[in-house]
Amino acid sequence: MEIQKSFNNYLSLVKFSHTIFALPFAIIGFFLATQHFGYGFSWIKLVFVLICMVLARSAAMAFNRYADRDIDEKNPRTAQREIPAGIIRADDARFFVIVNSMLFMITTYFINDLCFLLSPIALLVVLGYSYTKRFTALCHFVLGLGLALAPVGAFIAVSETFQLLPILFGLVVLFWVSGFDIIYALQDEGFDKSQDLYSIPTLLGKERALRLSNVLHAACALLLIIIGIYAPFGGWYWLGAIVFIALLYYQHTLVTPNDLSKVNLAFFTTNGIASVVFALFVLAELFL
Repeated sequence: MEIQKSFNNYLSLVKFSHTIFALPFAIIGFFLATQHFGYGFSWIKLVFVLICMVLARSAAMAFNRYADRDIDEKNPRTAQREIPAGIIRADDARFFVIVNSMLFMITTYFINDLCFLLSPIALLVVLGYSYTKRFTALCHFVLGLGLALAPVGAFIAVSETFQLLPILFGLVVLFWVSGFDIIYALQDEGFDKSQDLYSIPTLLGKERALRLSNVLHAACALLLIIIGIYAPFGGWYWLGAIVFIALLYYQHTLVTPNDLSKVNLAFFTTNGIASVVFALFVLAELFL
């Protein structure tokens, strides 16, 4: 029972359920290489890619909680997180980050040389994000960049090359994640100002921050259209793109500068559904 409780605490620490945001795009990147570009399929490589996703995500989230432990303790919204609440010791969280980071790099070694060479850069991005809000309001874009590595990295795992199409999918993730992270950051505008922390809401205010989020998601929608034409993809892809864009629009109907009560619905539920459904339609396009 004690082991199960500890395991659950660490799952909560890294918000394992949030893997649902980037993982579907990693799967898109993998099968884009095998089905669209014709590179050979390998079950072992697919398993390694999934393991890398979990390890990198776990390291990044645990490091974020470790780096922000003093900030989280002061914020009423985050004071009950595992480290400030004393559920997990800070030193244990740091050790967890180190282990996951090392296992991530070791796993990339068994994928291919390019993945291994790029693995420290990937870790620098996903771990470095945690400090960016201390000096720049562009922190949301660094988070978006970290998740944007998913489709590109998975494609490289198969092909050991860079191609424009997976990079375009990475840009979709960059604009999508940056946009919804700005919405999420609206909750902490007042607290962040009091602590001299940086974010788009503290820089622009709630109303203009939401407008920027709208622009980013409009750019995301435009990129989806460009991808469909460039590939070129057929009906399954376009159905998935329509659903994804509709869900982008829907989350913006849930949040206003004066009503943040549905931020979690917009952030977690809507975006989680959007990524999974879109990936299923893209896979249908690639396989059917």
